[in-house]
Amino acid sequence: MILREFLYVDTDKVRALLAQLDGGIAEESRETERKEKRTTIGPRSAAQHLQGTGSESYTNKSLGDALFPTLEEALESELLLHDISEEVSDADSWESGSLKTKYPPGSLVRITAPGSLFDTRYAAAAFAAFGHVNVGLKGIGASPSNEPQRTGKGKQSQQRPRPAKKGEGGVGQLEDAIPDFPAVGGTDGNTLRSFVQISKGVFTPGLHINMTPAKGALISARLQEGRQYLDTEAEILFARYGTERHDWTLVGSIGSYGTEETELPDMNFYNPGGNINRGLFAEAMNAQMRNLGRIGFIDLPQHPGFALIPFAVYRGIPRGTELVQVQP
Repeated sequence: MILREFLYVDTDKVRALLAQLDGGIAEESRETERKEKRTTIGPRSAAQHLQGTGSESYTNKSLGDALFPTLEEALESELLLHDISEEVSDADSWESGSLKTKYPPGSLVRITAPGSLFDTRYAAAAFAAFGHVNVGLKGIGASPSNEPQRTGKGKQSQQRPRPAKKGEGGVGQLEDAIPDFPAVGGTDGNTLRSFVQISKGVFTPGLHINMTPAKGALISARLQEGRQYLDTEAEILFARYGTERHDWTLVGSIGSYGTEETELPDMNFYNPGGNINRGLFAEAMNAQMRNLGRIGFIDLPQHPGFALIPFAVYRGIPRGTELVQVQP
């Protein structure tokens, strides 16, 4: 039996697929048992003794972590799930384009490869914490580094966080939580705020898992919140798993591959009469976004990688190779 440590399970999708495969999901079991013993003394109408026993057991079982392995086994038995771990680790598979041919969008795949978590919100929070530490050290007269601090004109008092800019609904931007602080090793508050601004474009704020099985290839998946099973909040996940790469197993369907278009899109979306052709306009805008995704400026898959719609993310729990005997 393989023990799994689940990071994410989209139980809605898992239930929907299981319902299509099996015609439903059994999450309830009921067992009833009854025994009777009848004793007759004398004439049939004289006396009778009836003794009955019965028992009923009822279990309403939520499948929980057992739900996804059930789907995984069913998909494998129907030859619908393809383990492509070895193929994606081969650089030639990406360069030749064979992956896209063999596994078009919609294919159900399982991939085990090195991957790391990323969340722009956590990056902003971490940079804000770094800035506040430096502000605090400056406030007590301590120096965060051995380099001389440039404090600008006049005497600098304790720095305060920058006031949040009012956007839609009066909500400040993520980068606004990063305070101004004296430069440390060439890095100051403005630099960190710029990194967060870039992060918001490259990765839409939210929890992502990025797999890099081969050089130059990225398999990305957005772990959607509110899908009934996400291990915990992003901040706690980073505290537990860190930002390093770990071997994760990702199961899902291929959403789309990164575009191979290299030319800028044609922005001619007018009908002969001069009015706008809505279909052409939508395609022209989508082509513009594909171009931005190609150069990595927005959160779209980048060639030659692809985006995966995740059903589950987990890692195996290793078993010990030696038994440890406890001395009495």
